[in-house]
Amino acid sequence: MAKTRYPGLTLRIMTSARPAMGPGKAQLLEHIEATGSISAAARAMEMSYRRAWQLVEAMNRDFVEPLVSTETGGKRGGGARVTSMGRAVLGQFRALELRASGAIHTGVGAFDRLLKKPIKKR
Repeated sequence: MAKTRYPGLTLRIMTSARPAMGPGKAQLLEHIEATGSISAAARAMEMSYRRAWQLVEAMNRDFVEPLVSTETGGKRGGGARVTSMGRAVLGQFRALELRASGAIHTGVGAFDRLLKKPIKKR
């Protein structure tokens, strides 16, 4: 799964004390949606399962409804799914990233022209 990247932009939506949503949480939601598993999403992001679980718990705590629901193991094993609220939050976040990126596009280009360019190796 490709990372969504906008040059010059890292968007974080803050609560009073901590980020409620940022690029890492958004990517984690996308991986959970794709794999149906917190552990598989963590592996895909080269993140520990514990850290992924902490992020899921934080998201579920910070929003009015859970963004991820989980089922414990059994005959078919456990799993996780992104809820409709999770998909809505993710969609809103990605839309904000796109708008913010568009708003700074011209300025980032002007700023980039002031930076030294890396030397290309032969």
